Amino acid sequence: MVKIFVGVTDQDWFDLLSAQAPDEVNFWSPSGTTTFRALAPGELFLFKLHAPNNFIAGGGVFSHASILPLSLAWEAFGSKNGVRSLTDMRQRIDRYRRDDATKRVGEVSIGCRILTSPFFWPREQWIPVPNSFASQTVVGKGYDTEAEEGRALWDAVTERATIALGMVPAASAERYGAPVLVRQRLGQGAFRVFVTDAYGRRCAVSGEKTLPILDAAHIRSYADGGAHEGANGLLLRTDIHKLFDLGYVSFDEDRKFIVSRRLKADFDNGKHYYDLHGTALSAPSIVSAAPATAALEWHRENRFLG
Repeated sequence: MVKIFVGVTDQDWFDLLSAQAPDEVNFWSPSGTTTFRALAPGELFLFKLHAPNNFIAGGGVFSHASILPLSLAWEAFGSKNGVRSLTDMRQRIDRYRRDDATKRVGEVSIGCRILTSPFFWPREQWIPVPNSFASQTVVGKGYDTEAEEGRALWDAVTERATIALGMVPAASAERYGAPVLVRQRLGQGAFRVFVTDAYGRRCAVSGEKTLPILDAAHIRSYADGGAHEGANGLLLRTDIHKLFDLGYVSFDEDRKFIVSRRLKADFDNGKHYYDLHGTALSAPSIVSAAPATAALEWHRENRFLG
């Protein structure tokens, strides 16, 4: 069984992203009070436009849901949030939220549904909404592919998007194939948010939890063939991340933090980092984000200065 969620969005968001053809998008909500739980990673999230355009006009593969400070959502996704600037995003949030912006304390948090491999259809391919989709629906509605309407949606989407999404129908399935989860291809923004949440928003070495100074680090850099995958990521404090990229720190075979002798030799400093030497690498709460042994070994053999 595969679930589908049809989320309501506005024409401006759709038009801007359709023109960009991005590799990922943030389908955000102005309220950051509840985490989206309607889909599992790999299920389909579809875009339903506001009336009078009562059509499904595209969608994407659901990757991850989170509640993020506005600043982090903008840093991670930029215009892939469906707005042209951070100022535009703030203004749109103020327009949709019911609270008084002048009385807010602290930074605004928003709900984020991160989608990979988004697709935007030309108007002639838009799908009419199912009959059960009420006109007064504000957020969206979920469907099950084992039910008639859900299966009809799946078939319509598959007909348009099989090649773009990389779905592989079962050989024995009729027509477009039995519904299956879609393989995710994380972009940089999705990678950052996934790794951040997987480590509970704490540095995997120091335990630091000040979010603005935490980075989702690639163990094997993207430039060296590393992927935007949870198993190739670590959440590190920005200074530790920098030293990790430069090879001054790494992790041994037992996944303990190690500091190169070169740090002292090159800078006549580094006591704080040597104090962390031998610290066990924290394990993420999401199993698929556990660092791959091969990735850690690659860093130790190809980056660590010894």
